[in-house]
Amino acid sequence: MSDIPILQVQGIEVLYEKAILAVRGVSLQVAKGQIAVLLGANGAGKSSTLKAISNLLRAERGEVVHGSIHYQGRDITQSTPDRLVRDGLVQVLEGRHCFAHLTVEENLLTGAFARRLSRRQLHEEVEQIYAHFPRLKLRRKSLAGYTSGGEQQMVAIGRALMAKPQLVLLDEPSMGLAPQIVEEIFTIVSQLNQHAGVSFLIAEQNVNVALRHAHVGYVLESGQVVSQGAVGELAAREDLHGFYLGRPPSRVSG
Repeated sequence: MSDIPILQVQGIEVLYEKAILAVRGVSLQVAKGQIAVLLGANGAGKSSTLKAISNLLRAERGEVVHGSIHYQGRDITQSTPDRLVRDGLVQVLEGRHCFAHLTVEENLLTGAFARRLSRRQLHEEVEQIYAHFPRLKLRRKSLAGYTSGGEQQMVAIGRALMAKPQLVLLDEPSMGLAPQIVEEIFTIVSQLNQHAGVSFLIAEQNVNVALRHAHVGYVLESGQVVSQGAVGELAAREDLHGFYLGRPPSRVSG
């Protein structure tokens, strides 16, 4: 991994409806070739942080009112979402948001819309997605709305990959999925990171699986970063175990 961050967020504050402060001075960075995770309970500010980076806040009457966001060394705080996608920064929203009336393959093809590829190139790249997600090839002609939650999550990630991203923002990929499917999705994310060099910033409540696959983590609480470090360091933090890791700290005698 390069020491030069592909993403650097510096002291951002996010305001909704010009009144509700949802993110308070968040700073973080993602190195090239790294998987970073945003950890924390529901409402901690994880999704707002991702939407600030991908500039999707305006759809929810939100805005970045302080701080800056740099992608590959360039200030993107005011960049448009479509420009960011063309530059290789793509977000997979919480809840998957597949086009239910389109087939699995048609959903994947929409991810390459802005790239103006030939039919042969599209075919080759869809086959690459199927190599990562074999079960999608079996469902390629099925309407996405009739596939399982896990398959829809794979479609959403595969569609993002069709844009040839360098950085993927992944919001709550485990939500509503069985543990076996969650592990399968995170394993695929790790493979994409290791073999294709894709960087990831993942917002996730399933802390245990996230820490197994990431390199660094940031713990958010009430819109602020309250802890950060290598995943091994976070997993060893006794004071974080009870609330974030789902197991009590060890007892101290005396």
